[in-house]
Amino acid sequence: YLFKSIPKLPAPASSRQWTAEEARLRKQILDEVAFHGWPEAWVNSPPKFEDVGEVPGGNGYRMRKLRFEIVPGFESTAILYEPLNASGKAPAILNVNGHDPLGKAAEYKQKRCINFAKRGIYALSLEWIGFGELLNPENAHEFGADLDLVGSNVLGLFYLAMRRGLDYLAGLPQVDPNRLGVSGLSGGGWQTITLSALDPRVSVMVEVAGFGSLQSNITHPVDTDCDEQDPPDLARGRDYTFFVAMRAPRPTMLIHNAEDNCCFRADLVKPYTYEPNKAFFKLFGQPDNLAWYENRDPSTHNYYIDNREHAYRFFTEHFDLPVAEHEIPSDAEIKTYDQLKVGLPKDNLTMLDLAKQFASQIQRQPIPTEAAARTAWTSAERTKLASVIRHKPIEVKDAWRMWNTKNRLLQSLSYRFEFSDGLTAAGTWLKAISTAPDAPVTIVLNDKGREAAGSVVSDRVNRGEQVLALDPVFIGESMPLVPDSTPYALMVSTTGGRALGLEVEQLLAVTKWLEQQTGNSKVRLETTGIRSEVIGLAAAALDPSMFSKVISRDAMKSLGYLLDAPVPFRSAPDLFCLDLYKDFDIDRFAAMAEPAKWEPHYVSKPAAHSSPQN
Repeated sequence: YLFKSIPKLPAPASSRQWTAEEARLRKQILDEVAFHGWPEAWVNSPPKFEDVGEVPGGNGYRMRKLRFEIVPGFESTAILYEPLNASGKAPAILNVNGHDPLGKAAEYKQKRCINFAKRGIYALSLEWIGFGELLNPENAHEFGADLDLVGSNVLGLFYLAMRRGLDYLAGLPQVDPNRLGVSGLSGGGWQTITLSALDPRVSVMVEVAGFGSLQSNITHPVDTDCDEQDPPDLARGRDYTFFVAMRAPRPTMLIHNAEDNCCFRADLVKPYTYEPNKAFFKLFGQPDNLAWYENRDPSTHNYYIDNREHAYRFFTEHFDLPVAEHEIPSDAEIKTYDQLKVGLPKDNLTMLDLAKQFASQIQRQPIPTEAAARTAWTSAERTKLASVIRHKPIEVKDAWRMWNTKNRLLQSLSYRFEFSDGLTAAGTWLKAISTAPDAPVTIVLNDKGREAAGSVVSDRVNRGEQVLALDPVFIGESMPLVPDSTPYALMVSTTGGRALGLEVEQLLAVTKWLEQQTGNSKVRLETTGIRSEVIGLAAAALDPSMFSKVISRDAMKSLGYLLDAPVPFRSAPDLFCLDLYKDFDIDRFAAMAEPAKWEPHYVSKPAAHSSPQN
């Protein structure tokens, strides 16, 4: 299913044509994806950096502590390594962090920055959200999904966080704005390719083990399970392979490790990120400006001396400095975490705080009470909901009978439902042997899968009903990756779909199939858990003619519960759908589902929540 979404690189006829296309892609990605839902004033604000003082030490360079604003109320920290031997305007490199709890204090990063500074290059070492001084449980990257939920694409925050550093360097009077670089490992490598592709000011970049193509990510999904790396709609018609092409002809080095024990092994990504992009640099007459290096010492996930020395050579060569062949030893100059600590305000926002702040500002049109207005409102809301969850009607193409039982007065049939879009779901149809073919029907959904739905199924069968216990995609047996379906849910979203939309489509298609099989014109729906609740209510909101009644057990009163609990993204990846809470809430789904009656039974101790105006 996902392979169908892999885009093909274009074949521009000229460098001029591709330059124009690069500019179009940058604008589209930034305006329509990264900054979706972010206040324009924040996006366009100048950098706000505060000099907190000098770090003692340094041989041929000095270090300054900086504190800066990512967005209002959310600050971060950085260390500026200033060369003392620079003459005239000097080049500068933004050094971004990966998933290292030490953040800017990581030894390999300090050595890199020290070496740049000793060679006359300004080096800014940024802290990264969730690490170093920003190491806070509520800054864990999965909380980026909470930003999506309230209508602000997670990529926007991460992009602003890194772009602020580039803005700062470009504004230093002693820095040459035409010689700006970016480099980092892992998540820092992802930041490197993202910022360097989307900001034309980055003249030279060296990325280390930070990204792959959609092709390699689908094949090896454990490589990419961070929300910001697979944000909603980023790979809709393009992927990170395009980002490399968008660098042409600016000097670009990709470093990957032969036996990386984390992600993006060299042989798994090179055929897609490097090989096809040589043609773009050749188009500009600069084939050598795209460089590749495979690290085999130690070959694991690293930015150690072998990779650093390749970076030094690449940067100094393209910054027109004396080419650096070897690293300058600096073991004695490494600082401790506390020595590099800048300090942040006690009330500094977290990603979760920011999402709650956005949620508190949500205002929605009240649900009309007058009949004609209610009808018009419902129609418009259904159109909007279909757009938010990217709903596309599908059909059951085949219902494969996989297994059956028939004993103790009970019979069952297990199915593998194959849909017209190529995806599948699992279900079990149960009833008493004596039950009439046209007996009432209940579909049962359970967040833990149909194997956990025994009590509900038993109750309905004992009432003389037929019951279909269904596991739509991402639920129970239909999870594409056990035990964590997160990477695939993220890839569905980044390629333009929505996990929630797929589940709703499957529920509606199976309901229609079941009605045809039994002759029932209305099906009763009973769900257990907050994920199944939203799937069921969203399906009923889109097509209430399908259901006579929707019963939601262990339900939540508002989508705000996801923020207040807070609910971990990985336990409910389908619910953190871009714009879902901004535009909708449980009460609106229930109103749209009428005349189907909704009967909720709430979780025993729901989190306190003040719902926005409805």
